[in-house]
Amino acid sequence: MRFLAAATFVGVAIAAPASPTASDTADVHAAQATARTSSHTSHVKGQAFDRYVSIWFENTDFDMAAADPNFQFFAKKGITLLNNFAVTHPSEPNYMASVGGDYFGLDGDPFTQVPENISSVVDLLEDKGISWSMYEEDMPYTGYQGFDWVNQQNGANDYVRKHNPEVLYNSVVTNSDRLTNIKNTTIFYEDLKANKLPQWMFITPNMTSDGHDTSVTVAGKWLRTFLEPLLDDKNFMQNTMVLITFDENETYTIQNRVFSVLLGDAVPQKLVGTTDSNYYNHYSEIATVEANWCLDTLGRWDVGANVFSNVAAHTGDQVRTWNSQPDFEHRYFNYSYPGIFNSEKFAVQPVPDTSPSDRTHRATFPGIQKQWETYQKYNYYHGQLEIPDGYNPPAVIDYSS
Repeated sequence: MRFLAAATFVGVAIAAPASPTASDTADVHAAQATARTSSHTSHVKGQAFDRYVSIWFENTDFDMAAADPNFQFFAKKGITLLNNFAVTHPSEPNYMASVGGDYFGLDGDPFTQVPENISSVVDLLEDKGISWSMYEEDMPYTGYQGFDWVNQQNGANDYVRKHNPEVLYNSVVTNSDRLTNIKNTTIFYEDLKANKLPQWMFITPNMTSDGHDTSVTVAGKWLRTFLEPLLDDKNFMQNTMVLITFDENETYTIQNRVFSVLLGDAVPQKLVGTTDSNYYNHYSEIATVEANWCLDTLGRWDVGANVFSNVAAHTGDQVRTWNSQPDFEHRYFNYSYPGIFNSEKFAVQPVPDTSPSDRTHRATFPGIQKQWETYQKYNYYHGQLEIPDGYNPPAVIDYSS
């Protein structure tokens, strides 16, 4: 898509800039010339780590990932999470959930724009002065919002919007300064060399490197090449905790459990090579970051999510168990519940919980409180660990009353 209109000034026709969502070659190359990039840094002390890095891979059952020699290599260097779960299928809702605390019924991988009145972890980080960046392999330029970008050398469908969670949120892409933090992994290496990496990072390999269009073997080799040198790099390892994880499993008939490892110099030596059998899900990423830096919450499923236990040991958070084990055994997290993005069954947008959590003692972000505190009868988030799925949907919210 292009803007076809042109402006005229002093008799000279000036073409309008290309749309940031345009993905044809001419528009992308035109936009590359004017894209701004920032490399913000900060030094906000955390209780368990000072830097958080999340690296995501694609569509692999737990046992298959755990059997790969390269993923085994990293498991021996950290904590393997034995019960970390995706929240639905397919990819995009899982990425969306990991930064926003819900996936709002999304049940596909379309071009999605989360309404501007929905906050994400970026709001919480910026409020405390914590720097952040997305690093996306093969994204054509900083702040690109297009659906995908085909590798110009080999024709592969390498970069995809659906794997770039913060670009899904209008609260991010309508802010030009925030867009300067959404960049290619080539800039990661520039920031690394200059010691200008942020404190919170989300790194997405392309569709070849993440195993989506290839295999877990390819993904493991990419990770070994990318991450192993960083483990000894003083510009990267600055009380850093890295999460290696997968967005979802491949087999939809079993529970949506994903292989995940925590490692880095923020992980105590006594926990290296160990396992953690507590229940976690993609919302635990947000909860762990909130707990570590004493952030406010989004008032969604992040509030009830378990904080990773190695961090909870520092923050005082209680790591809980699902209320009913027989009930949990029948939760597969393979099917999305109704919502504003559900293609089959619409449900109204739920209101975040604006009351302080009795469990975490962390308040809801003030901007969220101000916007939503008068609508609390339409809230179904109450700090519960137990999240819904398509076969066990959230309580119906009646907006007619």
